[in-house]
Amino acid sequence: MRIGLVGYGHGGRHFHAPLLASLAGAHLVGVVTRSAERRRLLAEDHPGVAAFDNIGQLAAAGVDALVISTPLEGRPALVLEAIERGIAVVSDKPFAADGAEAAALIQAAAARQVPLCVYMNRRWDSDFLTLRTLIDSGALGRVDRYESRIERYAPQAVGNASGGGMLRDLGSHLVDQALELFGPVAQVYAELHYTPEEAVVDHGFFVSLSHVNGVRSHLSGSCLQNSPAPRFRVSGSAGCYRVDGLDGQEQALVAGRSPKTEGERWGVEEHRRWGWLEQGEQRERVASQRGAWNQFYQRLQNALQGRGELPVTAAEALATTLVLDAARLSAEQSRVVSMSGELEKKQI
Repeated sequence: MRIGLVGYGHGGRHFHAPLLASLAGAHLVGVVTRSAERRRLLAEDHPGVAAFDNIGQLAAAGVDALVISTPLEGRPALVLEAIERGIAVVSDKPFAADGAEAAALIQAAAARQVPLCVYMNRRWDSDFLTLRTLIDSGALGRVDRYESRIERYAPQAVGNASGGGMLRDLGSHLVDQALELFGPVAQVYAELHYTPEEAVVDHGFFVSLSHVNGVRSHLSGSCLQNSPAPRFRVSGSAGCYRVDGLDGQEQALVAGRSPKTEGERWGVEEHRRWGWLEQGEQRERVASQRGAWNQFYQRLQNALQGRGELPVTAAEALATTLVLDAARLSAEQSRVVSMSGELEKKQI
């Protein structure tokens, strides 16, 4: 499979290119970037991979799929260009600025019968895979409260609108994971956090989701948190699963490691980073499953070759986008928003 990458900033360079270069039976044809510095980095990171000025040039070189990893503001137009060229496309997250924009892209892809997928790589985080296994096995019993956070101290990210703010950026992952585990949402309540110096782009958020099945999800993210709370704290009738810290795949990729360089070591979490299963005074370590961001592209490859479903469907990405729309509306109007009410009618 011949794959092209559009964008070689932090996301394209660290979260996509190393995984694409590690994918067996695939070839990274080239990268669209006009920056001289990023072209230099591309030549250092992936010798022999060509740089192109635009999608047209990359498409002419022959690609089966395009991965779009550019700032949110211009990303939908590039996704639409790939669709109009009839090329299967992966959009980085957030998928779109709002539900109306997401629905328009989905409709365009359907009209051209072009596969459209969204890069929700954190479905293959070590801790999330472990949590799914615990829930599916019944180890937690009946889950009633799900707490999920991505908090870090990165003041340089304040005011960075490339991802549409922390709610759209980090929130895309947290909402997607909550929907994967507990299904559709009935009501949304949210708060957005801003600094006095940056009153437009949120640096943090809190979102409460009331799922149709009765589970309550509390999601939060921040780039100005000096003391992060647990990554997951999930409470059920038979116990609580708690894990601290982030999955290590991001850190490994930024450090220059990849599934190709690490082999069977990729995604393995050191035992001191494992989570805990607790009930009352009983407490035991839970071995973390291997993280597997590379599974996203393996599943994409299989789907495009007719051997399975896309790793993330456009409908799933739209559902996440609509919940994020509801969260922003809730924060703006200081009220609980019903997902069956005016929001869905307005956006679809």
